[in-house]
Amino acid sequence: MRTLRRPRTTWWKTGVGLVLTALMLFPVYWMVNESLTRDQDMRKTPPNWFPVHGTLDGYRAVLHQQLPYLGTSLFIGLGTVVLTVAVAAPAGYSLAKLRPRGGGVLSFALLIAQMIPGIIMAMGFYAIYLNLGLLGSVPGLIVADSTIAVPFGTLVFAAFMSGIPGELLQAAKTDGAGQLRTFWSIVMPVSRNAVVTVSLFAFLWAWSDFMFANTLDSEGGAQPITLGIYHYIGNNNQQWNAIMATAVVASVPATVLLVVAQRYVAAGVTAGAVKD
Repeated sequence: MRTLRRPRTTWWKTGVGLVLTALMLFPVYWMVNESLTRDQDMRKTPPNWFPVHGTLDGYRAVLHQQLPYLGTSLFIGLGTVVLTVAVAAPAGYSLAKLRPRGGGVLSFALLIAQMIPGIIMAMGFYAIYLNLGLLGSVPGLIVADSTIAVPFGTLVFAAFMSGIPGELLQAAKTDGAGQLRTFWSIVMPVSRNAVVTVSLFAFLWAWSDFMFANTLDSEGGAQPITLGIYHYIGNNNQQWNAIMATAVVASVPATVLLVVAQRYVAAGVTAGAVKD
């Protein structure tokens, strides 16, 4: 009687994985550690690996000074999500199912658009917004952040919607549904994974944006959290625990979204990768 062979030991793979994970998470650990460290212990040599004399002064500073910046970032992030999905979903549906003339060229152009450096786009927006009076405005930042997310979103929607069976759309057409009704009532509900994926990336890009915010809204009254952190940095500034506490608080929404939506993101990103 043959005995089942035990799988080969993969302890070294587990060890390598743990080491790499520790290296990647070390900046997060250090950020939390510094956010709880007193100002006088910040430049201590050697540094404290744990907050021996922990303090919450940094988080008190966040509550008193950074909440307006967090609210503005949340508003800009949600606005970017709405605008991105509103533009990218119909565009992706058109490329995937309506197949307009020049669709291949348009898809290539969208791919190229993602390679344009952000500073070049920011300078272009600055000249346009200066004439339109949109400098220092939240709508201006929403539009600017959407230009990063829309090309990516369109390609994701096109890849996902290309996998929707044509028979499903033909059945809707047979029942008398037009293109708009088919898109809204049939295509969008079955494209949930793509919607979640695009929304998540659009929100994260807008939430972490510094280039557009610093260029287009540096003097505005409603500034995002990235500029809020930037205001702490100066030659005479010693509030490093406040900076780190703000970074910790600003990381919470992104972390929660990634954990909650990770299974939808995996399905949305890989959609269209394999053809039947």
